[in-house]
Amino acid sequence: MQKPEPVTLSSASLRLEPLAADHVAGLEAAARDGELWNLRVTSVPAPGETAAYVAAALKGRQDGHMLPFVVVDVASGRVIGSTRYHDIVPAVERLEIGYTWYGKSWQRTHVNTTAKLLLMQHAFETLGAQLVGWRTDNYNHASQRAIERLGARKDGVLRHHALRRDGTVRDTVMYSLAAGEWREVKAHLQYQLARER
Repeated sequence: MQKPEPVTLSSASLRLEPLAADHVAGLEAAARDGELWNLRVTSVPAPGETAAYVAAALKGRQDGHMLPFVVVDVASGRVIGSTRYHDIVPAVERLEIGYTWYGKSWQRTHVNTTAKLLLMQHAFETLGAQLVGWRTDNYNHASQRAIERLGARKDGVLRHHALRRDGTVRDTVMYSLAAGEWREVKAHLQYQLARER
């Protein structure tokens, strides 16, 4: 698997741009759409914390285990959320997609399907990943449904696995999609997006 490097991934409606320090204001505005930092089961930065959130993501990119993006609506040019590759392990040709969030106005639209299609296509077809994974809080049922709609398989639950922002410890639900499953999943996601138009 190739090491993921900063790249812009685009569709007719959405653009995933490499995260940069000058995206702080756009991310803060996107997070205000629904006051997403109040959700217990996400990692959306609270007001005043976005610069540190971006700096940590860029440090992960520098260290080679993350590749963060901002999600941009092509029509308006506005930043509407963020996502990234993380837990990148080239030796076993695996990476995960996560840290994903969108302003409330963009949830339950084409955005998540489009962004994940772009990320999976790049991971499997350009980078040569053999497995793409996802993880989410056991109480984040909306995220679990969204991951399952993508065609990922539930691998299991890691109990007492990670801290939430409020200091409690969560169980983590793990999902994955193997390279051999990608062709059928890609066709299904393209069908879903065409049907939504």
